[in-house]
This record gives sequence, C-alpha cells and structure tokens, in this order.
Amino acid sequence: MKSDLLKKIKSKDAVIGIIGMGYVGLPLALAFSNVNVKTVGFDVDDSKIRYINDGVSYFKHISSDSIRKATQNKLLCATTDFSEIGNVDAIIMCLPTPLNRYREPDLSYIINTMETILPYLRKGQVLSLESTTYPGTTDEELATRITRKGLSIGTDFFLIYSPEREDPGNPDFTTSTIPKVVGGTTEKCLEIGIALYEVIIEKVIPLSSTKAAELTKLLENIYRSVNIGLVNEMKMISDKMDIDIWEVIDAAATKPFGFTPFYPGPGLGGHCIPIDPFYLTWKAKEYSLNTRFIELSGEVNTLMPHWVVQKVSDSLNEHEKPLKNSNVLVLGLAYKKDIDDVRESPSVELMELLREKGANVSYTDPFIPRFPKMREHHFDLKSMDLDEDYLKSIDCVVISTDHSVFDYDFILEYSNLIIDTRGVYRKPNSKVVRA
Repeated sequence: MKSDLLKKIKSKDAVIGIIGMGYVGLPLALAFSNVNVKTVGFDVDDSKIRYINDGVSYFKHISSDSIRKATQNKLLCATTDFSEIGNVDAIIMCLPTPLNRYREPDLSYIINTMETILPYLRKGQVLSLESTTYPGTTDEELATRITRKGLSIGTDFFLIYSPEREDPGNPDFTTSTIPKVVGGTTEKCLEIGIALYEVIIEKVIPLSSTKAAELTKLLENIYRSVNIGLVNEMKMISDKMDIDIWEVIDAAATKPFGFTPFYPGPGLGGHCIPIDPFYLTWKAKEYSLNTRFIELSGEVNTLMPHWVVQKVSDSLNEHEKPLKNSNVLVLGLAYKKDIDDVRESPSVELMELLREKGANVSYTDPFIPRFPKMREHHFDLKSMDLDEDYLKSIDCVVISTDHSVFDYDFILEYSNLIIDTRGVYRKPNSKVVRA
C-alpha cells in the first residue's frame, strides 16, 4: 500500500481532497492545483462551493483569476458531497478548533467531520490533520476511529499531523514558501506525509511524532501571545509614566541581537493566537501541571479591549461628554491590517463593550462592507464612508485596525477625538490619545 501511494503522490497522479475551504483550505487547494495535481474541495457551506466552481474568490487576498484558472483546467472542483472522500487518495482536514464558553477546546468540527467521512475511508489513503489542537488529538481522536473502521495505520492507511502556517495578507510568504512541519503516527506514515507536502512545499520539516508536531504549532503561537502580553503590559506602564511605548520599542529594536520587536494593540485577533494557549493549558491539567506564565499573558491580552474602552470613556469625559449616547466609530473591523478576516477580532470585542456602555457604535472597513455573521456577535451594521461631515458628527474615533488604505491625515483633520491603539500618529496632537 505504501509504495503504491508514494508512487501516485510523486507522479502527481494522486487526487487530493481538502476538507474546509476557508483561509487555510482554499490556498492549499490552489497550491496543489498550481502544480497540476487534481484537487477536490469539501465544505458544508453551499455558497463557498458555488463560488469556487464559478471561479470566484470570497477572500480579499486570493484572486478570482487563480480559482478560475484551476477550475477551467479541471484541476479544482468543490462539493458538499462527502461520499466523494472515497475517490481521493489524500485527505487534508482544515477545520476550525474554537474554544467553548468555558475556554475549553471544542473539537466538534473535527470529530463530527471524522464521523461523517469514516464510512468512505478505504485502504491506500493518507489523512492529514492541519487544525491547531492539543498534543494527542491525532492519536486519541482520529487514530482510534480509523482503527475502529478496521484499517491498519501504517500498513494500509496512513495518518499524519501537519499544522497550518497561513498568514493571510502577508506579501512575503505563500503556502508554498512557508516551511511545513510534519509528524506521522508511524515512520511509514511520516514518509507518506513528507512526500505529500513536498509536492507543493519548498521545505518540509519531519518530526518524530504527531504529538511533537501538535506542540510545535502551540509553541509558535504561545510565543507570540506571551510576547504580545508583555508589550501590552509595558504599554499600560508607559502610559502611566507618560512615555511613548512605540518610541521605546523602535529604540530597543535597534539592538542587533537578543530582541525581537512586538507591538501593542487593542487585543489579540485571528484564529490562532487568542485561542491556542488555552489548548495547552487545558491539556496540561491532565498532567497536574499549571501553566501560570501562559495563562497570565492570556489574562493581560484579554484585558486590553476593556483598557481601551476605559481610555475612550476617560477621554470623552475630558471633552465633557459621557460615553453613554456618544457616537463612537471603530476604524477597522479585521483582526489585522489589510485583510478581510474578522476571526476573534478585538475590534468586535471593542464594539460589544462600547455598546454595553450605551455608546452609539459604528464601524468603517473597506474590506468588510457589512458586519458578517458570527457565532457570538451580531451587529446590523454596514461599513460607513468617511467624509468630512460624517467625521465631524462622531464624538470619538477608535483606531482598532490600521489599514493602509485609510487617509490618516484626513481623519485627523476632521475628527474631534481619536483613540489610537496602533501607534498610527507618532507626533503629539491634542486630538489624539494613545491607548
């Protein structure tokens, strides 16, 4: 089985099935299609399937031309019919792994999908999980189900874990140029996994186990979470001391060794950094370990939207206005600049907190024309156009996402008050309060 599958993969005759056509799955499907490997995209969202098959992109950083080229060349198609899993040679799962209301791992997307495709799994296939999760998930949740099906992992079926490393909107890296970590349940699984990803990835890094690969992904994002928590705490200290934290960071970054600059903001966003630390802290409890350092950084980062809202309230008070019934415009809805991704965006948390305080909240984001459907948040709002009269009618503008397309000089000229959480305005100005 191994030699036949390897031959198919290396000759590019294998059919790749990717489950989840989101920010990870769609670029991955295009990467395989670009090297003439037939790829099938699976998703439960009918609209995504229609867009793909019509050659239309639903993400800002992915062109419709790239999808259209793949579909017209019959290298990419999409479906909601999961029985088609039986016709592919490699299955790659790119599914969300959120937290539940108690900040515990929610693996329902992975488990439910696994149960759905289980009847269609067959000998001679490889399954790769790319979703971020705690160490042991691949073995405990996937391997046990595959074995229950009667397939022998490492003999007639192959299982790997290879965490996604997508960075939407990053102009310097693509799916193919970002090194790929791969761990296999067995050595034969690892061999298959390396071959699979070497078809599209310039550098593949093999690890000794799926657990090591799972923990690698968590370490990457916990490293960022801890350092962002540190710099956010430094920001609050600097604010009390009347010191410009951005000036301090820029100065420290001139040191050619021993320092990596991280920048403060209104909170953490994206699917990884706000969530991943809690996956490890939850799993660590199984081993009677307390991850105090990791949890502390999470607490600091979670506090930031509240700290910004307090800044808004205090600044409005200085202008003899209460926060309640004030018109507050949140500038930028995406979780980082120049993308259209709102997953775990601190902007949304800011809007919720401001609304709870009685403010009249609006937003502007050229990449997100209408507030999207979200599991836990709802605003019946559309992105506002920025003009002179509108800005003058706003009591406070909160810069939450520093998109490059915003005309910050224009915003400064016609705004009454600006709360700058991103260090956009470096020169002191009576209208600008840093937060």
